Amino acid sequence: MSTAPLLEVAGLTKRFGGFTAVDNVSFGVGKGEILGLLGPNGSGKSTTFNCVAGMLRPTSGSVRLAGEEIGGLTADETCRRGIGRTFQIPRPFRGLSLLENATLAAHYGAGGGISREEAETRARDALRLAQLPDDPHATAHGLGAAGLKKLELARALATQPRLLLADESLGGLDTAEMHQAAAMLKRIRDERGITIVWVEHIMGVLLSVVDRVVVLDHGAVIFQGTPEAAQADERVAEVYLGPPESRAA
Repeated sequence: MSTAPLLEVAGLTKRFGGFTAVDNVSFGVGKGEILGLLGPNGSGKSTTFNCVAGMLRPTSGSVRLAGEEIGGLTADETCRRGIGRTFQIPRPFRGLSLLENATLAAHYGAGGGISREEAETRARDALRLAQLPDDPHATAHGLGAAGLKKLELARALATQPRLLLADESLGGLDTAEMHQAAAMLKRIRDERGITIVWVEHIMGVLLSVVDRVVVLDHGAVIFQGTPEAAQADERVAEVYLGPPESRAA
């Protein structure tokens, strides 16, 4: 795995009126790395994520992909530069097949500059990676939470990203499904070399897969390091479990 940075976030700040949701956040992600971006609800991780993905314009700071400044670009512009993302709540086109959903994503990622045949080829590959059927008659109807998360992942992969932003991929899943989702993300990184930033508030399963973690609280970075160090860090324990005196013995 290369240590060269693919994503560099420096001094990222996002304000909504007088409220600072993200406060001077800095971190880097090496090529081929899986980085976990963690924090309790309201910690600023989703806002950080959306600033990287082009859903929000940063108030200040820098977001660079492979050395190119992308902070302030729109979501379609960041996608076409190689950033794919999933959403916490899947919203597939339910009137379309799984293949058509992924094919549309492939066209979007290419800015419409590919043929239907090439888009379908990319879509089929993405569906197989996500362990979904590429049968043109298979639809999203009847898919449970895990299946919808897989479709969300397939649509992101169909854009052929260099960097995949996975948003709360474990939400709504049972324990077995969580482990399967985590293993799938690791396999995608290992097989395709796709760099992954994984935003979660559920720590346990994620820590078994990621290479490093960045933990946010109240919009600021309180920890960066290995999963093992995160589990031993008192600041991390406090934001998740409360101060030592309030924890059950």
